Amino acid sequence: MNMHDTPWAPAWALWIWFGLTLLSVAYVAWDLFTRTPEMKVMKWGWVLVLLYTGPVGLLIYWFSCREPSPGTHEQFIAPLWKQAVGSTIHCAAGDATGIIVAAVITSFFSLRMGVDIWVEYVAGFAFGLLIFQALFMKDMMGVSYGEALRTSLLPEWMSMNAMMAGMLLTMVILMTSDMRAMEATSPWFWASMSAATLVGVVVAYPVNYWLVKNKLKHGMGTERALGHGGSPLQEEAAPAHMDHNKDTMRISSNSLPTASTATHSGHNSTVLPGMNLNEEAQVSGWRKAFVTLLTVLMLAAGYYLAARYGDLSMRPGEAMDEMPGMPMPGHRM
Repeated sequence: MNMHDTPWAPAWALWIWFGLTLLSVAYVAWDLFTRTPEMKVMKWGWVLVLLYTGPVGLLIYWFSCREPSPGTHEQFIAPLWKQAVGSTIHCAAGDATGIIVAAVITSFFSLRMGVDIWVEYVAGFAFGLLIFQALFMKDMMGVSYGEALRTSLLPEWMSMNAMMAGMLLTMVILMTSDMRAMEATSPWFWASMSAATLVGVVVAYPVNYWLVKNKLKHGMGTERALGHGGSPLQEEAAPAHMDHNKDTMRISSNSLPTASTATHSGHNSTVLPGMNLNEEAQVSGWRKAFVTLLTVLMLAAGYYLAARYGDLSMRPGEAMDEMPGMPMPGHRM
């Protein structure tokens, strides 16, 4: 049997997955916009990522972001591992969306897979950096778009390299096994994108954990502390004799404290370490260079394994020749 003839999922299984995905997206969208006070940009980020990750994304959301009871969101998302989950989801919302949109477009141009994946890489990086990082986060960072772009460039590149390392390997192997996955009009295409995004999230998580820990990227936050748009709220008037202890949250329009709690609008709120983007990151240049090189090596390893175990010369539209008797949607003669 030719390697292009090997199906990796029956059609009925894909449609079950898509049905569960729609239910997962509907639930998370309802929960985020009615009861969980996550930042607005992260609400949309979660919804996008749930479209790609389905029930698995729902489980991640449930244990890392969903407010267990009213007024507890800040404390619930405080652990560093959950902050890193937020950073990874934000990365996936931008990068994976750019990659998938590019994959849809390029599928109609019959590009070789070895070329296609780099078009997708550029599109994913541009979408993640220009929109999800610089544009959506500039207000919370309190800087101009250009400055947000400069600040976000290196962390986003690190994160993108890791995300793409996992995604390209998964896409190439699945599409090599069953070339129906190369056609954007095929359910196998969308299933392969879901699988690729899930693997990309797993590979990118350790990098995002390091970035959040070293204050090079944001984690999750709460609109009770940051506002619906992600901008820091002005400090409410307080008596001059107010005690400045660990139970007092002080928020100004210029900076966010690294770890403090208080009652804000009737709720207990926590300003989290991963959200303090205005604090100068204490990371040496050589450490940044080392981690950057590590992510480049991760990307190179993903490409090597894809070339080793997949077919980078395949094109969309060739599947009919490889799989006689199996009509392909979107086939071009």
